[in-house]
Amino acid sequence: VVAALVGTLLLLAGRTVRLGTRLAARAFGAHLPRPVAYATGVALAAFVIVGVVQGFLLRGALDAIESAASLADQGTTEGVHQPGLPTLTGSPDSAAPWDTLGAKGRDFVGTATPRTDIASFTGRPAEDPVRVYVGLRSADSLDERAALAVRELERTGGFSRSILAVMGTTGTGWINDQGSKPLEYMWGGDTAQVAMQYSYLPSWVSALTEDEAADTGRALFDAVYAKWRTLPAGSRPRLLVYGESLGSFSMESALNGSLSTLVAETGGALFVGPTYDNPLWKTVTAQRQPGSPEWRPVVDDGAHVRFAQVPADYGIPAAPWGEPRAVYLQNGSDPVVWWSPDLAFRKPDWLDRPRARDVSPAMQWYPLLTFWQVACDLAGADSVPDGFGHRYGTLPTSAWAEITSPPGWTAADTARLAGVLESVREPGLLD
Repeated sequence: VVAALVGTLLLLAGRTVRLGTRLAARAFGAHLPRPVAYATGVALAAFVIVGVVQGFLLRGALDAIESAASLADQGTTEGVHQPGLPTLTGSPDSAAPWDTLGAKGRDFVGTATPRTDIASFTGRPAEDPVRVYVGLRSADSLDERAALAVRELERTGGFSRSILAVMGTTGTGWINDQGSKPLEYMWGGDTAQVAMQYSYLPSWVSALTEDEAADTGRALFDAVYAKWRTLPAGSRPRLLVYGESLGSFSMESALNGSLSTLVAETGGALFVGPTYDNPLWKTVTAQRQPGSPEWRPVVDDGAHVRFAQVPADYGIPAAPWGEPRAVYLQNGSDPVVWWSPDLAFRKPDWLDRPRARDVSPAMQWYPLLTFWQVACDLAGADSVPDGFGHRYGTLPTSAWAEITSPPGWTAADTARLAGVLESVREPGLLD
C-alpha cells in the first residue's frame, strides 16, 4: 500500500510538470513559432522547479505565510497577564514592552514560577526568578534585539544570579516549561533565563529556513557571553544553554557546533529532541565509540556528553562524568531526531540491533518507503505517551539535576518535582 502511494505521488508529480510545460508551450505558441514556444515552456518549467528546490520561490511563499502568522502572534493566552515584578521582561520597568514580546514570549515571562511556590516546595526562602524575553517587535534588527536582551539581564539582576541559562526557542518562540521551571525550583529562584524570538511560524514550517534560528541563537549567546566574561571569575553565574527541537539547533549553532566550545564557554547544556541537522549532534554521534548504538552513543567515555531516554541512561558508560555536563534527551521513536533525506537511500544505524526499547522489532528499512514512513510519523510525533515520539515529559527535570547538581538536592527531590510538573504541557510541532 505504501509503495503504491509513493509511486502514485511520483507519477502525479511527473505528469504535473509535463502538463504545466505543455500548457505554457501552448500559451507561448500563440505568439511564437512552435519550436521556440516549446523551448520557452521547458525553460519556464525548469525555472519553477529549480526555484522551488533552491528556495527563491519558497522563500517568497514563506514570507507571505509568516506575515499572516504574525497576526496570531499578537494574542495573549487566557490566564496570562502582564507581570508587575521588575525581575521579568514586559513589566512596567522593562525596556521591552509587554505587547512586543509575542504570544509565546508573554507566556514565558507570564508563567515564571512564583517564589511562594518555590519556597513551599523546598521549605526554604526563595527569590523571584529572572526571565528575560525579546520578541521580534521589541527591536528592529537582530543585533539590537540581542543588545536589548543583555540590557534586560542587567536591569533585572540576571548576571548576579547563581544560574544564567540561554534558552533556544521553537519556531513560534515557545519555551517548554518542562525545561525552564525545574531550574527555578532546584536553585530556589536564584536563576535567570533569557530567550529571543526569531519567527512567527511553527517549527515544522520554520525548519525550512533554519538560518533564522541559527543566526538568532548565535547573536543571543554571543551577546550574553561577551558581557558574562567581563564579570569577575569568582562571581559569575553558571552559564547554561538549553533547547528543544529546533531550539536545540539554534543553541548548537550558537556554539558553532563544537564540543570544545561547549566545554570551554558553558557550564552545562541540555538538548531535547534534537533535529537531524543539529551540527554538534551530528558530530558527536558520528564520533561514537565502536559498540555504542546510534540512539545512545558513547563519546570519549562519556567525559562530558551523555545520551538518555530514561534516567538510568545517565550512568552509561560507568566511567566518571566530568564538568561541564551536556545531556541529549532523545527517544528511539522520535521522528524529529531520526528523519533525514538520507533515509531514502541508506539504511540508518538506529535500525541496527540492539534497538531502542520503543522501536518496533518488526520495523524494516526499504529504499524510499522508510523515508516516507518516518516523514508521516512527524505528523503524530506529539500524539503519543511520554517516552515515545517527540514527547519527553518530565525527563528534563532529572537531566537538569544531573547537569547542575544543586546543593542539597536529592533523588527524592527530583521525583517529587517531576510529580509537581507532570501536568505541564509540552510544546509540539505546531509551536
